[in-house]
Amino acid sequence: MIDFHLDAHSGVSPYLQLVQQVRRALRLGLLSVGDRLPTVKEVVARLAINPNTVLKAYRELEHEGLVQPKPGVGTFVVRTLSDDDAVAAHEPLRRELEDWLGRARRAGLDAESIEALFQTTFRKATEVNE
Repeated sequence: MIDFHLDAHSGVSPYLQLVQQVRRALRLGLLSVGDRLPTVKEVVARLAINPNTVLKAYRELEHEGLVQPKPGVGTFVVRTLSDDDAVAAHEPLRRELEDWLGRARRAGLDAESIEALFQTTFRKATEVNE
């Protein structure tokens, strides 16, 4: 099951953060068809947000055809965004990224510096490939 979190400093609305996290989990193969999302009540209790925020996120995901609510049972994934070949490549890449993050921490970089370095490098690399 997905474990939602919110970043108050991201500038992204809470409902959209939830939507993005579900999309990301579907893309990475962390959620599969048939998986149940946390109930609205569970998300509200964990994140201390308004139930309407969670409902709005789940409605957006339903509109995109990614989830389907089943009254009295929960909201379930009905479509994934992952590709089997890409999912197979994720694990070794994730391990390499975790190693890199460990080296960055040992080099004295804090989370904000690591994120800035990653984002800048990512943008530069994607500009070259476009």
